[in-house]
Amino acid sequence: MGKYFGTDGYRGEANVVLTADTAFRVGKFLGWYYQNKKKAGERCRIVIGKDTRRSSYMFEYSIAAGITASGADAYLLHVTTTPSVSYVVRSEDFDCGVMISASHNPFYDNGLKVINGSGEKLGDDVIQEIENYLDGLTPEIPLATRENIGRTVDFAAGRNRYIGYLISLATRSFKGKKIALDCANGSASSVAKAVFDALGADTHVIHNEPNGININDHCGSTHIESLQKYVVEEGCDIGFAFDGDADRCLAVDEDGNLVNGDQIMYVCGKYMKERGLLADDTIVTTVMSNFGLYKALDQEGIRYEKTKVGDRFVYENMSENGFSLGGEQSGHIIFLRHATTGDGILTSIKVMEAMLEKKQSLKTLCQGFTVYPQVLKNVEVKDKESAQKDPAVVQAVEDVTNALGTDGRILLRASGTEPLVRVMVEADTQEKCEKYVDQVIAVMKDQGLVLGIR
Repeated sequence: MGKYFGTDGYRGEANVVLTADTAFRVGKFLGWYYQNKKKAGERCRIVIGKDTRRSSYMFEYSIAAGITASGADAYLLHVTTTPSVSYVVRSEDFDCGVMISASHNPFYDNGLKVINGSGEKLGDDVIQEIENYLDGLTPEIPLATRENIGRTVDFAAGRNRYIGYLISLATRSFKGKKIALDCANGSASSVAKAVFDALGADTHVIHNEPNGININDHCGSTHIESLQKYVVEEGCDIGFAFDGDADRCLAVDEDGNLVNGDQIMYVCGKYMKERGLLADDTIVTTVMSNFGLYKALDQEGIRYEKTKVGDRFVYENMSENGFSLGGEQSGHIIFLRHATTGDGILTSIKVMEAMLEKKQSLKTLCQGFTVYPQVLKNVEVKDKESAQKDPAVVQAVEDVTNALGTDGRILLRASGTEPLVRVMVEADTQEKCEKYVDQVIAVMKDQGLVLGIR
């Protein structure tokens, strides 16, 4: 991770951490950087999408101004999803793309996600160059003049092509299925209903009226409760909840039970394996996937890889090894045959495919996966590395590992942004989880490593 750009872009409170001036300078750098890679007479083309936050309009104009000021052209998708920007970049031969969104964060935050010409998150080498420019460590970029000044182009048609692409991926009509969609008052509001209506579903949409400040506000994948209630009260066959930029999807079965990203990977992975579509019979997960997923995959003869937390690391593993399915418990699911990023609406289509082809409900498809209880506590420490490597702590973790055997696991993971070590235990009972988490934290306290518990 860089100084400003984390695993999911440059993110922070609008006009406090991330300002319009910063967006202008990022746009100016991107336009200059990619324009310099073009042949004489060619124009760099950068596509921009945004979510529904009030500040997204400000950042859209700022970054477009920076792009055009450096001599490149900015194409505006307007309100759209992060995966649609990735799709448009790689299918329409753009040099790069920018998605303006802070994903599942509250409305007052925002962010810049930069996507390269292959539809992937921008590499660390280019991120470092951007940060050097923002910090004044490299020469100022000259402004374009006269006929070299770039232009802005309305490109809403790109979003419509993405909608058409999603529709084309469905293997069956959704006719006769009553489906609830929670659009989180975010990007999915401009895409999801059109897709499900076109596929013949009896579509019921909630939280689909963004006003600039209600994105993710007690709705969407981070607040699943209202969708669970709606599905039961309205007698829906299934429900899908997206986050602010629609790169995540969680589901709700017909009884209102949450089906998280791990369960979705189990359902889709098992279905894909049965049809010979799961490359090397392997699913890529992060270290935070539930222990129950691994037990269930073992039963199905499905192998798995574990990466650091972040869909970027999942994608990198999949790309390097040719795997076809991976994701996170939070609902970032990547179907590499169809997308290079997590795509919430694509995920919902794939879940529907498994249901329709197997003629089973989502509840039935999830049988065989037992979600293990999990307890995670954030321990504020003086030094993250010292806390993790302390001999007494290492021994305490080993003791818990031995006590759990094959029926659970313990994980110590340092936060990437805060002075915290996360202590997580999964076991077959909640009581065991609490016991072993507290046991390790007690050792950390005895060693004088703990400042507080969050």
